[in-house]
Amino acid sequence: MTRQLRQADLDALPVREALPALVSALDDHGTAVLCAPPGTGKTTLVPLVLAGLVGGGPRRRVVVAEPRRIAARAAARRMAWLLGEQVGGAVGFTVRGERVAGPDTVVEVVTTGVLLQRLQRDQELAGVDVVVLDECHERHLDADTVAAFLLDVRETLRPELRLVAASATTDAAGWARVLGRGRPGGAPVVEAAGVSYPVETVWAPPARPVRPPHGMRVDPAQLAHVASVVRRALAERSGDVLCFLPGVGEIARVAGQLAGVDAEVLQLHGRAPAAVQDAALSVAPHRRVILSTAVAESSLTVPGVRVVVDCGLAREPRVDHARGLGALATVRASRAAGRQRAGRAGREAPGAVYRCWSQAEDGRLSAFPSPEIRIADLAQFALQAACWGDPDAAGLALPDPPPAGAMAAAREVLVAVGAVSPAGGVTARGQRMARLGLHPRLARALLDGSASLGPRRAAGIVALLSEEPPREYGDDLAAAWRRARAGGDAYAARWRAEARRLERAAEGPAGSPAGLSDDAAAGLVAALAFPERVARARGEGAFLMASGTAAELGDGSSLRSAPWLAVAVADRGPHSVSARVRLAAVVDEDTARSAAGHLLASGEEVRWEDGDVVARSAERLGAIELAVRPLGNPDPGLVRAALLDGLRGEGLGLLRWSPDARMLRARLGFLHRTLGRDWPDVEDDDTLLDRADDWLEPELSRARRRSDLGRIDAGQALNRLRPWATGEAARLDELAPERIEVPSGSRIRVDYAAGGHGQPVLAVKLQELFGLAETPKVAGVPVLVHLLSPAGRPAAVTADLASFWQGGYHAVRAELRGRYPKHPWPQDPATAEPTRHTNARLKRRQ
Repeated sequence: MTRQLRQADLDALPVREALPALVSALDDHGTAVLCAPPGTGKTTLVPLVLAGLVGGGPRRRVVVAEPRRIAARAAARRMAWLLGEQVGGAVGFTVRGERVAGPDTVVEVVTTGVLLQRLQRDQELAGVDVVVLDECHERHLDADTVAAFLLDVRETLRPELRLVAASATTDAAGWARVLGRGRPGGAPVVEAAGVSYPVETVWAPPARPVRPPHGMRVDPAQLAHVASVVRRALAERSGDVLCFLPGVGEIARVAGQLAGVDAEVLQLHGRAPAAVQDAALSVAPHRRVILSTAVAESSLTVPGVRVVVDCGLAREPRVDHARGLGALATVRASRAAGRQRAGRAGREAPGAVYRCWSQAEDGRLSAFPSPEIRIADLAQFALQAACWGDPDAAGLALPDPPPAGAMAAAREVLVAVGAVSPAGGVTARGQRMARLGLHPRLARALLDGSASLGPRRAAGIVALLSEEPPREYGDDLAAAWRRARAGGDAYAARWRAEARRLERAAEGPAGSPAGLSDDAAAGLVAALAFPERVARARGEGAFLMASGTAAELGDGSSLRSAPWLAVAVADRGPHSVSARVRLAAVVDEDTARSAAGHLLASGEEVRWEDGDVVARSAERLGAIELAVRPLGNPDPGLVRAALLDGLRGEGLGLLRWSPDARMLRARLGFLHRTLGRDWPDVEDDDTLLDRADDWLEPELSRARRRSDLGRIDAGQALNRLRPWATGEAARLDELAPERIEVPSGSRIRVDYAAGGHGQPVLAVKLQELFGLAETPKVAGVPVLVHLLSPAGRPAAVTADLASFWQGGYHAVRAELRGRYPKHPWPQDPATAEPTRHTNARLKRRQ
């Protein structure tokens, strides 16, 4: 086939200078990391050279993996254009639901999801010589997984398979380490210099503070500010303006606010029609404003751009593993993303970036985006790993290991849907699910829903769940389904294509389409997909999901009066008690029981609740109580455990504590601190409750309710912990006496608790200690003497009486003898007679 190579365009691509080094690295090592800025030709020229289509090298079959469908299509079109031919010849592409390739295709661009499916079907990748993983710096989970699988293939099956990780950033150390596992220094890193021009930074924060993003929501005031910055950039600069926004909704809202500007406004994102995508990626004779998601950071090159407006936001997956709520969240974009975005303004000429935040804020941003494996729902990854034969992913060469908690949550989901066995091995059903290219929850809904509804209806509903409908479709899943079937918008077109794909993949016997209404069918499929999110009403618009999460519907929702819901989409802010339902369907209790059967449980429940023991027989669907009746004769062991829970939650104050019991606890605690382990540790409630068998029996096992705890004498119980076996128990009064006799003859109570964990306290009137030269001791520890005035008020504190008589006493005497003239205040207290009485009474006694 004769080609009209666009040689001038090929020669102009800066990556050409790095190709000899890249080819040499692959020849010598089989793997390499290519660092090349956007626009250098790493996505287009490199595969053509490696395939031998350009440069005269040997002919090889090359697969290029892109993270996004829009990027895969654009890369294939660009390479075909450079070769002077149409897509489908030497260069083709395959994305989910679309394949344009033929027998002569040598370079095939695929999404990472498509490549994952191929690897699961054919681990050797027969016929493929080179794989290029593009945009690996973005750290998408599929890309990390594909890289790990390919390295496994190289090590065990295909050592000749060549692998290139292409990154638009220079942060290549991690990928070099992964691709060169076991090799000193890792895989070779080849860097290509890009042609870049100076980019001026303009800091353009909003004049007034805006609310930070919450879930998917972005403050309208921030979007209005972004639109105003775009207008400012149009007025101050020449050339096209590329504006980065986090999602399709924000793009549409800003586009609406740019009506009337003297430029064509284009919306570039993965859902945009092909004609719009082509227009954005082509040179235009007029001025344009391109509103784009992160797809234009590095995956796509938009010509004519001289100005970038960066809103500073990005979308990342987030999941609440404890409640099963996962969704995209709007977050602050990293500094690395900011550099990528700014660089788009200087690709063809000097440019400018308008950043919609302050320079001070910039220094506080994270350096790089979070790898998806650290923050995303890992159910689909865990299924892929199980199908690969490594359920724990322990043997996979991943840049970052999966978090243990997220993997445990993923395995729970996979076991619940029948994709893996409790031991972690993949089942035949799990292998079938993995081939569907769906999240395991949706795969379960498709397979099980097809048996009840037929593949067509089940596929139609699952297609709605796989790409959330636009907000204008409403929160009623069944109504959204009807609208998609009748709609002529872009979403409806994508939905129909996906529904057809899923219908073909579902296989199995036809159901009974007439058996269930649209509402019931939508509810069944949503409940099969998200059994933990079946929810029962507990007030107008308020529900409780089986997972235990509270959920609320919007004020205008038509679902507010439903007794049961199956919640398909919900999000919950970091400080919100309830999740906000975004998409749900009405179900009945029977459907909820059937779909969430693994959450059904019944039995005796004995627990501490609302301050007392509650015993009942209950049937539950997860956190939802279905039926409850009182339990007349509960298991004594369960009652005892509930009482211990009550004591742990509310404290040992539930027992009967007389003053003597409290004193005993303090004395025992003092001896434990002073003399060691022969004496029990009684000061901490949890420590005491861990030894409940040693001191609370038999009374605890006889108790049935809170009031019974209040009849247990805590002092009598604590006495059981004294060291009777060693004989030391009998020395309690000797080592830690309740009272100490002072020189006046009074027996003064020692407070072992007043000093906290310090010295015992002896609070005594000063005159009663006259003549006492040495501070009293207990268990060898001097007490802390609180010296009181004749009226019993604090006068001084000392742990050294001898020093006090010589010094501090005289200051106290000078202050108090005028206030208490009837009481003795001798010059020399160390030799004076101790007394409890006044001077007059002392004279009468004489």
